[in-house]
Amino acid sequence: MKKIIALLMTTMMMGTMVGCGSSSTKTEDKGTSSEKEYKVAMVTDTGGVNDQSFNQSSWEGLQSFEKNNKGAKSSYLESKQESDYATNLDKVVDGGNKLVWGIGFAMSDAITNSAKSNPDVSYAIVDNSYGDKTPANVTGVMFRAQEPSFMVGYVAAKTTKTNKVGFIGGIKGNIIDQFQYGYQAGVQYAAKELGKDITVDVQYAESFGDASKGKAIANKMFSSGCDIVFHAAGNVGVGVIEAAKEANKFAIGVDRDQAYLAPANVLTSALKLSSVAVENISKEAMSGNKIGGKTYTYGLKENAVGIPTENKNMDPAVYKATIAIQDKIKDGSIVPPFNEETFKAFGK
Repeated sequence: MKKIIALLMTTMMMGTMVGCGSSSTKTEDKGTSSEKEYKVAMVTDTGGVNDQSFNQSSWEGLQSFEKNNKGAKSSYLESKQESDYATNLDKVVDGGNKLVWGIGFAMSDAITNSAKSNPDVSYAIVDNSYGDKTPANVTGVMFRAQEPSFMVGYVAAKTTKTNKVGFIGGIKGNIIDQFQYGYQAGVQYAAKELGKDITVDVQYAESFGDASKGKAIANKMFSSGCDIVFHAAGNVGVGVIEAAKEANKFAIGVDRDQAYLAPANVLTSALKLSSVAVENISKEAMSGNKIGGKTYTYGLKENAVGIPTENKNMDPAVYKATIAIQDKIKDGSIVPPFNEETFKAFGK
């Protein structure tokens, strides 16, 4: 009897050992599976992931990338202040991400520093080009934001009743210049068609995150006679739209269709779909294509900028005329300015 019991115990122990071996094999399989994952992460600028603007649009692009590509995984980290950039980039690199996105030109230095320390990781940045100094493992992404800005400027001039409109920028720089001067040129172009003078009040919030500041500036513009204000200021623009709603005037949104923020008070939006670029370039990287060392530029021809197809507050005749302007930009008949110099030349 004792021999039988001993034999049974030996058999059970062997079974348990086999069970442990089986569990170990599954763990290894999981490890092999995780290696097939392509992890991509983005670090926001100080506007945050819910800025109703380009950070949010970029995150939507990564979510779409994950949804449409088997094995793709996406995540993000928010930066509350500029000092978070380097720390957050370190965190996503340590997390095993193969492609790391920095959202916004303010992250340009942090991206180059991180890329230099991690040559085996691919990086991409929205709204920045390093030109011929682009590191081999970094990709720049730029937009011809002057194109949709010209279009919404044209819309503003064709819609204004006071012949005075406004522009509120976040922080002055090459990127926001595209919006400002494209918009001013669009207003000027339509004013010439109409045979009237239309002025553009331009102010900067010196922030991309302070919605209350955007609201205060917009309130002053509306009280001084502007009936339409276009913003290119990230989360600051949420305040601009709130001011338009309270004053019963019009705001023009940016980056995404922002009509949902104030359906009766958003005239249209200058779309800059960073989601399109982020998804496309992430897919290229995952496919093994070389994306580093260069800059991708997106505009009307790439269907990455424009205005929404539905603009319930816009006169249909104005929309039709604006699409004709869009066609002229596409075929090169109109080349919207992107800075002060090209704006001055455009006006001649």
